[in-house]
Amino acid sequence: MRLFFDARYIRTDFHDGISRYSAELAAAVAAAASGSDVEVTFLIHDDAQRAFLPKDAAVLPFHAPTSVREPFAARILRAHRPDVVFSPMQTIGSAGRRFGLILTLHDTIYYRHRTPPRNLPWYVRVGWRLFHLSYWPQRFTLNAADLVATVSETSARQFAKVRLTKRPVVVIPNAPQRLADLLPGGTAVTDGPVRNLVYMGSFMPYKNVETLVTAMRQLPEHTLHLLSRISPERRAELERGARPGSIVFHDGVTDAEYAALLADHAALVTMSLDEGYGLPVAEALELGVPAVVTDMEIFREVAGGGALYVDPLDPAAVADAVRSLDEPGMRDRLVEAGTAHIRTFSWSRSAQTLLAAAKDLARGAK
Repeated sequence: MRLFFDARYIRTDFHDGISRYSAELAAAVAAAASGSDVEVTFLIHDDAQRAFLPKDAAVLPFHAPTSVREPFAARILRAHRPDVVFSPMQTIGSAGRRFGLILTLHDTIYYRHRTPPRNLPWYVRVGWRLFHLSYWPQRFTLNAADLVATVSETSARQFAKVRLTKRPVVVIPNAPQRLADLLPGGTAVTDGPVRNLVYMGSFMPYKNVETLVTAMRQLPEHTLHLLSRISPERRAELERGARPGSIVFHDGVTDAEYAALLADHAALVTMSLDEGYGLPVAEALELGVPAVVTDMEIFREVAGGGALYVDPLDPAAVADAVRSLDEPGMRDRLVEAGTAHIRTFSWSRSAQTLLAAAKDLARGAK
């Protein structure tokens, strides 16, 4: 079977969610297919993307996902005779295809928050907003595939609720990277009182970072670390509501710096009002770090018993939950439950799910 994996969404500067999903799943698929009857070819649009793929991976240079040729992608790919094409997004052109097609929709969050990623060209951002004004364009796009993939059971239920596609939906979950591998040799996650609160994520309004900032007024012994890049305007907004000295703005960190911060008497915190998955929560649990998060369905799927769940609009409840981490046995119980739960997510298992789905499609086409 010839499987083409669309790796064009891998970023070469720093990973966003789609980029990390693409890179991690690509590596796991290559490993799972090694020595089997599956031949995997990765579509790339930038030669620098080779560095993020397994060594000696077969690649096919292709146009960028934002190219005007994207609607004709399936017709162009026909000449290369794939059996199945998998894309970690849903926007690859499907008209005229003669192969099995698996498209991915990670979540429905952009129907509730229509601000597109800022790195996209202006014409793509305009189209993005128009696309998400109703479900019909998405239905048309997804129904052009043979199979729709998503990253969580929560997303699959949301698709069904609004009848987003008539195609079968397969869950190919996200999984956390192993941050422990990025810590210096012999370094371990510290025991003892939690004093550092780590937030990894954007500063868009629905991320509700304001609740974390307000909660810090009641946590004089703690420091809130905001890791992601932030505009001067947004930083000034958050500083106006902060207790002096309670926040450290890191304005972007490496994965190794991220791991070191989580390992240092820390808990992961997020009071987001909406999420498609919540990968930082999974990464913290995998490292053996507890979390304090919004009480919502997707976080309960991702974190299980490894987190404390609170009302995201109640700073006092957030502060109470953080203080409770220092109660005897609380942190240990959360870490034990979280570590056990997060083992159910792995890139290897996700790769096997994808390969099984692709093989079924290829057999059905013969």
